Amino acid sequence: MEKLQGTSMNIVQDNVEKLKQIFPEIFTENKIDFEVLKQLLGEKIEEDKERYSFTWKGKTQARKIAQETSTGTLRPSKEESKEWESTENLYIEGDNLEVLKLLQKSYYGKIKMIYIDPPYNTGKDFIYKDNFKDSLDNYLTITGQKSKNSTGGGGGKN
Repeated sequence: MEKLQGTSMNIVQDNVEKLKQIFPEIFTENKIDFEVLKQLLGEKIEEDKERYSFTWKGKTQARKIAQETSTGTLRPSKEESKEWESTENLYIEGDNLEVLKLLQKSYYGKIKMIYIDPPYNTGKDFIYKDNFKDSLDNYLTITGQKSKNSTGGGGGKN
């Protein structure tokens, strides 16, 4: 029987091993020489600071947390599950990032889809406004396609 290590996948070490296989020449004393990597990648290096990107305050810290090894355990709840013996679906409740890190090692390449429900607006305690319905008339006014004094129309500026 295989002994479980009780930790999530070490993402950093896994990435380093992949780089060693693809670019063995970038390693010096078991560390990465980024200048050599840049030479090997040629024009594929983005050095312009002004570019489109998906970012937010705290993204760097979030990446660091995502790379930390987790030691949690996922425990099945057979009593709360439906058709436990025959289903191919799992319902998991927990912190999204921790659960994903724990799933990565054991279920790598075996999962087709994961639905993640953000941890807000659950129950009756609505923290974030998520209803952005607006009338067409107001939208046209806000976007300058219609003046505030105009009535009807909406085909252009009045």
